[in-house]
Amino acid sequence: MTSRISLKAAAKINLYLEITGSRVDGYHDLVMILQSIDLCDRVDIRKIGADEIQVLCTNPEVPCDRTNLAYKAAALMQDIYPEIGGMEIVIDKQIPMGAGLAGGSANAAAVFVGIDRLWDLGLTQSQLCDFAAQLGSDIPFCVFGGTALATGRGEVLSPLPDLTDLVLVICKPRQIEIATAWAYQTFRKQGLLATSQVKNQNLSSQIVAAIASGGDSAPNKIGRLLYNDLERVVLPEYPAIADLKNKLLDQECLGAMMSGSGSTVFAIAPDLDRAQQIAEAVRTDEIDVWVVKSLVRSIFDA
Repeated sequence: MTSRISLKAAAKINLYLEITGSRVDGYHDLVMILQSIDLCDRVDIRKIGADEIQVLCTNPEVPCDRTNLAYKAAALMQDIYPEIGGMEIVIDKQIPMGAGLAGGSANAAAVFVGIDRLWDLGLTQSQLCDFAAQLGSDIPFCVFGGTALATGRGEVLSPLPDLTDLVLVICKPRQIEIATAWAYQTFRKQGLLATSQVKNQNLSSQIVAAIASGGDSAPNKIGRLLYNDLERVVLPEYPAIADLKNKLLDQECLGAMMSGSGSTVFAIAPDLDRAQQIAEAVRTDEIDVWVVKSLVRSIFDA
């Protein structure tokens, strides 16, 4: 019987994020379009003799205790399937923290998928997503992967046609990390839902149609329809992120936007050569830059 498994866990970006309502559970009703990208962490899971969970990470800033989402995913699976016993989880961290790229959620998703495969539990993707939803709104998508429409608080997923070979430039200001909870709480406190810029415009339907249209023109259509409600909170508070977005827009990209609650900003490029040029134009000692492509899945063998 196999005693270990190694998986890649992909980051995600939001091509669209609209806040449509407040919920009594403290979350918000959302309409999002989520996309997996090939900026990945590696997650190694190994069976150990003791019943404990051990988490190790190459980034010393990542907590390896019970607050880590990968730990929480393992603990939840131990509660449901006590026969699986203990495990060591080693995370090779490449996805930046506090970036709006769901790095922690991706690690948790890899743990759910890895435990299912390593212990041959035979779970369906739907069952894994149900477990994932107990821990966080982004984790079900990180199990699901590809291109998806997310509603509810982000856990209700509907697959969209795969975006293949979408070329992106991902930019992260090195010194800025933004807490997702802060962004949403501030949005609510400022009453921004009442002044929605896109309500009743059916903008989400337009970008879904652009994705479904496929072909060479799809990236251009998508780039014109990018939208993120949380920019209304984050950009005024963090002018450096607004400046970075404007710098990308000046580089003849097809569109640029902050992902999730930030601090990452991304641009859609017409091709790989132009993406490399954009990356060189915006890269500094203070800004990390990656040129990536879209993925059709989010968890795969390392």
